[in-house]
Amino acid sequence: MIGPAVSHAAGPTHAPVTIQESTRVIVTSTLGGPARPPRRPQGSRLLASVDVEWTKNYRVKNGNRPFCYSAVYLAVPTHGPVDVTELPFRYTSVYVENTDETEELIRLADAELRACLDAADQIIGHQLSSDLAVLANAAAAPPEAIETARHAWRARRDAELATRRVVDTRYDAGHILGCASRRLVDVCTDLGLDVTQPELRGTSMTALHRTWLETGRTEARERISVLNLRHSLSAALVALRATGRADWTGTVNVNRILAAGLDGDFGWLRSPTFAALL
Repeated sequence: MIGPAVSHAAGPTHAPVTIQESTRVIVTSTLGGPARPPRRPQGSRLLASVDVEWTKNYRVKNGNRPFCYSAVYLAVPTHGPVDVTELPFRYTSVYVENTDETEELIRLADAELRACLDAADQIIGHQLSSDLAVLANAAAAPPEAIETARHAWRARRDAELATRRVVDTRYDAGHILGCASRRLVDVCTDLGLDVTQPELRGTSMTALHRTWLETGRTEARERISVLNLRHSLSAALVALRATGRADWTGTVNVNRILAAGLDGDFGWLRSPTFAALL
């Protein structure tokens, strides 16, 4: 759960981001909670990569409902080659306990995006436009930071790729890809990023989320949270490659990078199924 309200300045040049106290939703974070981006080390650029999971209901207009989001932050040196296997990250992951908490999740996602807009040099996502649209359409009132991020997404092509405020790896990485598919898992495979997803073996995202809501089974929720964090992290790595800030040969095991950054925060990481990937 989130603790008392906090104000956190992401750096000396940024205004504090304040979030109201909340005792709802489940938060796992190496940053103390939502909307608390890390300080940018001298000589680096701060990247924020965001991913949202939602239930799909295409029979009802704007019927999709977000239930989980993550933000991964990476400080990338401005000079010299970047070794992605040695690049640490920090993160925040938020998940609802029940469907009544959708508005709370959206409020925190809005605060997170405000923090990203204020503190990060670049915001990254894979099909980020859809994630932002789902958050906006499910909200009871227009979320200001989410709308600002949507505007930045639409305006991103006004700048060169390397200097864009927003990079969407579904649409902005085609020049480095040899595959026709733009699914994140296929993009990663094409680039030599091993993003094996054991969470979905023999099941689906929908089934896992339903299991969590109906039974409270922690492993079901953690599997989706880890999957969601892998999406955020791998999109960031694709963006680094697409913008020319990183390169690699052979295959990079993204699950090793993920496990190191999550540092055992989820019990799922200690399962034999996940451990076999490392």
